[in-house]
Amino acid sequence: MDNHSKIKALFKILIGVAWIDGIIQPEERVYLHRMAKNKEIAQDPEIKSLLTEVKQVSSQECYDLLESYLGNNPTDEDYEELFNAIGALIYSDGVVDTEEAKLLHRLQLLDPANKHLPWGLDKVLKEIQKLYRLAIKEKTI
Repeated sequence: MDNHSKIKALFKILIGVAWIDGIIQPEERVYLHRMAKNKEIAQDPEIKSLLTEVKQVSSQECYDLLESYLGNNPTDEDYEELFNAIGALIYSDGVVDTEEAKLLHRLQLLDPANKHLPWGLDKVLKEIQKLYRLAIKEKTI
């Protein structure tokens, strides 16, 4: 996959992640538009269409894109780039929704070597897991 195609594929995943909680938050919208402009894909017809937010991306589509992007043998570099991009988008609005926490957990399971994550990522994941457990607990009360 060439670099332009890789950037577009990553962007499509991020659009799906932004929709995962059912609505694109204003901060997520700003992040996505800025990224599209910085990566010089904002004028691509397919990307323009996604940025209009006319069609919502389903959770299943998002997960399919995610698994397709990583493939069967993702490199550590591809995985970390994806994880960092998703994390930055999710944290752009300062709130980690339950669906976003589930996505991050699933992404962790796709770690290419299932090796222990660097301490920084591990710390972030532990915080997300705490928020997720709290959200689940609140929903069951």
